[in-house]
Amino acid sequence: MQLHIRHQTKYSYSAPSSYTIQQLHLTPRAELHQHISQWNITAAGNRHAFIDAYGNHSHTLTITEPHKEVNILASGIVNISCPDAGRIVDAQTWSPLIFTIPTILTESSAEIQAFAKRCLPREQSASTRELIYLAEQIRNTVAYQTGSTVVTTTAHDALSMGTGVCQDHAHLFLACCHVMGVPARYVSGYIDPESSDHAESHAWVDVWAQDHDYHGWISIDVTHVRLMTDAYCRLAIGRDYDTAAPVRGIRRGGGIETLTVSVQVTPQSCAAGQFNDGMR
Repeated sequence: MQLHIRHQTKYSYSAPSSYTIQQLHLTPRAELHQHISQWNITAAGNRHAFIDAYGNHSHTLTITEPHKEVNILASGIVNISCPDAGRIVDAQTWSPLIFTIPTILTESSAEIQAFAKRCLPREQSASTRELIYLAEQIRNTVAYQTGSTVVTTTAHDALSMGTGVCQDHAHLFLACCHVMGVPARYVSGYIDPESSDHAESHAWVDVWAQDHDYHGWISIDVTHVRLMTDAYCRLAIGRDYDTAAPVRGIRRGGGIETLTVSVQVTPQSCAAGQFNDGMR
């Protein structure tokens, strides 16, 4: 499948900001099943490109002149093939065990430990079927509700409230896996909205599965309780939202901030015409 993507992030300030620094994960990862056909990022200021510790294509954006807005546009075309049974080939040579260490957003609690032990039968080993069951139980326990949480909401908070969004489902899944010693990591990216009338940045997980014919990473969309398909474009992996967020940073001054995010994802066959940045 070919995904045409347009992602605009705009910060508006009530007073001039003297300095802004943002870390951008807005370039799709180079992976076996996805290839960039065309991609461009535009933003005022200075951008420094680098590969971060998790192999993500990243930029540091700095603006040092007085400004009342930051406008970042990422757009392009990505060709994606469907991973077999959600299985991800990882070119990195690191041990998957580095993704068993909790963070502030995915740290455990007594409630998470009890939930994890109810859903996963064994420590340090889980099959694809068992991991899909965990996703289903999380989705049944934490109802999807737009705006119910913020980026600092922890896995424990989401479980206690019983509501959340995709990043909360991902964080709770990671926390449960870490309790049981199963490697799992956060994924940020985009999803084809299919019959929905909207598209957004999305979050899901990679988790280390041990099936009779396969030991390795599989990618699971916890919110939709399904394995990743060619409807997903992967931007970044990390331990949690903080390490894989598409846009994250700080500023000096600026007064009151207003954030506007617009994402359009349009699927087309690979034989379709050229990308139009003003697509609908």
